Amino acid sequence: MALTQQELVPTPGHPLEREDIKKILPHREPFLWVDRIVEHDLGKHVTGELFIDPAWPHFEGHFPGHPVMPGVLMLEALAQTAGIALLANPENDGRLGFLAKVDNAKFRKQVVPGDTLVLEAEILKANSRSARAHVVARVGGEVCVEADQFYVMA
Repeated sequence: MALTQQELVPTPGHPLEREDIKKILPHREPFLWVDRIVEHDLGKHVTGELFIDPAWPHFEGHFPGHPVMPGVLMLEALAQTAGIALLANPENDGRLGFLAKVDNAKFRKQVVPGDTLVLEAEILKANSRSARAHVVARVGGEVCVEADQFYVMA
C-alpha cells in the first residue's frame, strides 16, 4: 500500500531513519548520501548525518594510501539533505528537485573514512519552480564544506 504525501511528512522533533528518507527522496544505493535526519523544520531547515564508510569502493582510487571523501559527493549529500526539506512538503507532491548550480563552495577540512558528516541545509527561498539553500557539512563541529546551492523543481 502506497503512502500518501501527507503520511510522508515527518513530525518535527522526530528523527528520520534511512527507510523514512527513501519515502521522500528518489535516490537509492549506491547514490543515497543521507543516513539519518536528526532535526528538521521542513521547508526551512534540516540537519542530517552520513557515516563515511571505509568500505566504499571510491576510496580505493581517491586517493590510494590517503582516502579522502570526494568534495562533489559531499555537495551531493548536502543537496539531498536540502531535498528532504523541499520534497517532504505536501506542496511538492510528485515533484523532483535537481541540483542546478553551486555558488561560493569552500572546502575547509578533509573528510576521511570513519568520520560522520553532519549535513545542514537552510532553505533561503523556495517556490514551485526553484529553491535556494545555504548548506554546511561538519565533522566534530568543524566546517568541512559550505556552499550556496540552487535547485530546479520539476
